[in-house]
Amino acid sequence: MLDVTDLRRFYASPQGELARRLIARIARRRFSNCVGYSVLGVGFATPYLDVFREEAVRVLSFMPARQGVVRWPVEGLCACALVEPTRTPLPDSSIDRAIVVHGLETDARQRELLAEIWRVLAPNGRVLIVAPSRSGLWARLESTPFGHGQPFSRAQLRELMRDTLFEPTSWDEALYAPPFRSRALLRLGASFEKIAAFFSLPGAGVLIVEATKQLYRPVASVERAQDALGQFAPAAEPVGVTPAARLRASRRDSSPARAFTSSRAAPGRS
Repeated sequence: MLDVTDLRRFYASPQGELARRLIARIARRRFSNCVGYSVLGVGFATPYLDVFREEAVRVLSFMPARQGVVRWPVEGLCACALVEPTRTPLPDSSIDRAIVVHGLETDARQRELLAEIWRVLAPNGRVLIVAPSRSGLWARLESTPFGHGQPFSRAQLRELMRDTLFEPTSWDEALYAPPFRSRALLRLGASFEKIAAFFSLPGAGVLIVEATKQLYRPVASVERAQDALGQFAPAAEPVGVTPAARLRASRRDSSPARAFTSSRAAPGRS
């Protein structure tokens, strides 16, 4: 299990600085204008939050209790807190933008975590999730934080988000460059990233998905409803009619009083 010391050590290394720079570039492109917004980081998102402090009304960082917490920012008032991710101390619809990094893949209660983020997001709120890719090399090496927890395929992440009332609107990938330790090879990482992203090569280290908050759960498709109805065969007779009930009904229809009433109602008879 990763703790905050491991995460700080990684991002202080040249390898972590490369990962931060490549991911932060995409995060900033997706959340390009946060003027007047409230921004929340979940997990260990502080390496990606500094850029928003200059324009957002407030920027908060919530770190899970099992991971630990470090003071952030280094200067000024503290804006981070140690919380239970599924029960954050925020009112409903109080956050405009949320960024989840090193949070989803290491939490066993992934649906509860996303449900809590849905609760605190404003109706037009958006969330950006950075998660290790199942097909990437970074998820296979425990020497980086992206090698811990559950990696995702795009289909798995899409299903998880739709189950928790988020609609994915854009997808990106990052960390195509292998997690080299050599400084000389790391200097080639940015160039390799541009080439791989331009040609959409497989093997990116992380998936980055932006999603909007859905206010209503989608209605089940017509095909699914038809499949459900197809499981029921039509009954040959009304359900619950017993042989005794049928016998009583036939006796009623053939009784003398029923025959007399029918003859009185028939026209042309004396």
